[in-house]
Formats: sequence, C-alpha cells, structure tokens
Amino acid sequence: MQRKPEWLRKELFNRGKDNSVRTLIRENKINTVCSEASCPNIGECFSRNVATFLLLGNICTRNCRFCNILNNEEKPLELDADEPKRVADAVKKLGLKYVVLTSVTRDDLDDGGASIFVETAERIKEVDNNILVEVLVPDFNFDTDAIDMVLSSPISLFNHNLETVKSIYKSLRPKSNYERSLKVLEYAKKNSAIPVKTGIMVGLGETEEEVIALFEDFKNIGGDILTIGHYLPPSKKHYDVVYQDEEVFEKYRDLANNIGIKTVISGPFIRSSYYAEESFFSNLV
Repeated sequence: MQRKPEWLRKELFNRGKDNSVRTLIRENKINTVCSEASCPNIGECFSRNVATFLLLGNICTRNCRFCNILNNEEKPLELDADEPKRVADAVKKLGLKYVVLTSVTRDDLDDGGASIFVETAERIKEVDNNILVEVLVPDFNFDTDAIDMVLSSPISLFNHNLETVKSIYKSLRPKSNYERSLKVLEYAKKNSAIPVKTGIMVGLGETEEEVIALFEDFKNIGGDILTIGHYLPPSKKHYDVVYQDEEVFEKYRDLANNIGIKTVISGPFIRSSYYAEESFFSNLV
C-alpha cells in the first residue's frame, strides 16, 4: 500500500467521550455502519452522540471490495423483528433529532429489507414525530415495490450511493451495477417530493472526466445532494487506493456546483452520513 499523506490522517478524539454511545449500542444489541465499516470518523461522531444505524444485521450478501462489512451470500443473519424497536429506543436515549438509517444488502429477502426500513422509521416517529429520518438504502435490485415502500414511509431524505464511476464498478462492486443504482435514484426523484442524495469516493483510479460524467448523470436525474470523500482502504486486502491531492475536493465541489448540483459536500473525510443533518438543511436554503 502507498504511504498515506499526512493530511489524510484523522485527528484522534477522546475515547472517554464516546463510551456512552458504545455502551448503548452494545446494550441495545444494534449495529452501526460506524463500527462495522471502520469509518475514520467514528470517534468524532460518537463523541457528538451521533451514530448511523445499520439495519438487517451485520452480514452483507454482496462483496464490494472497498467495504469492511462482513459478507456471506449463503449465510446472512436471520431477520430480527425486534431490531426497529431497539433502534428507536437508542434514538430516544441519545436524544437525536436527525437520524440516518442504512443497512447491509439483503438479496436473500423478498423485499430486500425495505419493510424493516419502514418499520424503523415509523418506530422513530413514535418516539418524536419531529425527528427527521434519512435513509441510505441498497439498490433493492431495482424492485420498485420495495423502493415505493420506503418512499411512502415517514422519511425526509432518500439516499443511495453510486460510490464510484461506471468503469470501476465491475472490479470494485462485482454484484452491483452503475446503471441500476442510477435508476434507483432517478425513480425516487420522479416518484416522490423527497430530496435525493448520493455519495462517491475518489482515490480508486478514476479520471477527472469520469467523475464529471458521474456529476452530469446525477444532475440529469434531478439529484439534490452529493457527498464526495476520499477512499481509505480498511486493510491491505481491500481495493488499492490511489491517493489524490488535497485540493481535488474543492475542485470537484466547484465542478459539481457549476454543473448544477445544488448541494455538494466535499472533503477527504466526508462520508454519506457525516454531518448529514447539516447537509440536509443546507439543501433547503
């Protein structure tokens, strides 16, 4: 692996401040993408009493080569009917006013797990109807019934990550498809009044021209919010990184804005759910 640039080294946060969040997650027997995906922002977010909840267990049925979440196509976890209730209880105890729900991909389930997203959002609204819920969903194999189910639930923002440019999909995400993911975003935009968001990583070997083409694709389907971060491989076994210059994030933000994407959050440590509340409200201005 290449040596990581100094500007890509995350500041350490006081672990004592986030112990309460870790304890709550353990006691409620819930998963977070923060922990399972080894997010570099975990210490910062936990110290702010913020977490992104990972639904449908912690074993994915796909094998994306950038991701640290466990995968097993043949043996995903049994569906946990009590998970929505436990997540809502954690939201209440943390005092959250903005919640991000995501999940592993569950190709083994008839609805891809859409019903769990719906029930979890409904449970959270029972805690406090003023809580805003953002969902970061898998592609549901472009099952429009599953997408409609989520869109009709009490959510405030619909997110599905493109992750990378079209040419890299086959090697990075062998069980996913760029066009299918774009169709999910387009369908959500056309069939609801809910803002649509996506996120990408740079540092995977993409060219600037390919990134600009992705921006144009997202703009053309009416996308509202775009996040851009730097890929950081969780281990030497994961997809190789190609470190970018620090200045590329400001450049891509400006390019995406000029293309017509209203809200662009770009920086080396940006992830889809990182300061998600702020990006949601900035899009309303």
